[in-house]
Amino acid sequence: MVSWSQSERNDIEDLWSKINVEEIGPQALARVLIVYPWTQRYFGKFGNLNSVAAILGNPSVAAHGIVVLKSLDLAVKDLDNIKATYTKLSELHCEILNVDPDNFRLLADCLTIVVATKFGAAFSPEIQATWQKFLAVVVAALSSRYF
Repeated sequence: MVSWSQSERNDIEDLWSKINVEEIGPQALARVLIVYPWTQRYFGKFGNLNSVAAILGNPSVAAHGIVVLKSLDLAVKDLDNIKATYTKLSELHCEILNVDPDNFRLLADCLTIVVATKFGAAFSPEIQATWQKFLAVVVAALSSRYF
């Protein structure tokens, strides 16, 4: 179990309130698929992922990016119970989808880059550290079924 200071809770909630899920979600997932092309193997039903332009223009990538980012809202709303919050998603990704759990970390890294690009100087080192701690807890929760 992780402990959160009140400052960390405030930083996570404040940053989350400024994130446009429909903008950031598709950008983060597209970045994963572009930078780490082997991750595309999990998205065979998404159609053409053969180029950067195809990925960026793919409506299925955009839609799934939104779904993924919306799921972070669950963690933001229950910071003290993130592992339990993601039990079923961890089980789905482990036992049914057979997703390599390292992909959760790759997505978290790409999400951090997209958020940093969007917010610039407002994404201070302190806020970034808190954000990365938050995402590390989410990644651990999503990976929990694997171990």
